[in-house]
Order: sequence, then C-alpha cells, then structure tokens
Amino acid sequence: MTISYFEDLEIWQDARELCKVIRIYSFREPFNRDYRFKDQINSSSGSIMDNIAEGFERDGKKEFIQFLSISKGSCGECRSQSYRAFDANYISQEELNDLLERTQRLGKKIGNFIHYLKASPLTGTKYK
Repeated sequence: MTISYFEDLEIWQDARELCKVIRIYSFREPFNRDYRFKDQINSSSGSIMDNIAEGFERDGKKEFIQFLSISKGSCGECRSQSYRAFDANYISQEELNDLLERTQRLGKKIGNFIHYLKASPLTGTKYK
C-alpha cells in the first residue's frame, strides 16, 4: 500500500490527537497562566506531528528518517513535560497517565516505523 499524504499516516493522526489533548489541558486555569511552560509543551507536542509531516514531504527516505527521529525526541520531551505539569498540579493523575500512555505508545510506533523504513528497499524520489 502506498501512502500519498502524511495525513494518512497513523503516527501523524496519533500525534495530532495528542496535540489536541495537550492544548485542552494547557489552556485551563492555572496552567494557562504559566505562559512559558504552556508554550513549551504545546510546541513539543506540535513538533511531533509537524516533523512527521515535514519529513514525509521531503520525499526521501534518509531525510524522512531524520525527521522521524526528531519527532520521536519531541515525543519524549512532551512525556517529560507531562510529569512537570502533574508536579505543578496543572493536570490530574488520570490525565498524566493518559499522556504517558499516549506518548509512550506514539514513541514506540515512531521507532517501529523508523526501523521499517531503514529495512525497506523504498527510497523516495531523492535516493534512487
């Protein structure tokens, strides 16, 4: 199966959902008054989906893998920031658990996709 659009990638869809959840949590009181941290966690969650999209659009396997690696790193950053949000009493234990589950699952999916691409004979148009 060929994927023509990054929006069709399950990892991008999952990253988008994570980004929406982070936005909901971070725009609540008192989280929304911690401007720097609110911006930081929204930036890291957005970076996950944006790097998947940018890497896909580069149309070369090596670059895509590089951007997926950045995306995976941003996923870890977002997971770490979720603990910070919990420690600051901005989110509940249940919300923390949800974010940890989402980020761990997404990080694993991105890692698996990286391994798949590395083993794949597909190259994209730039590396034929």
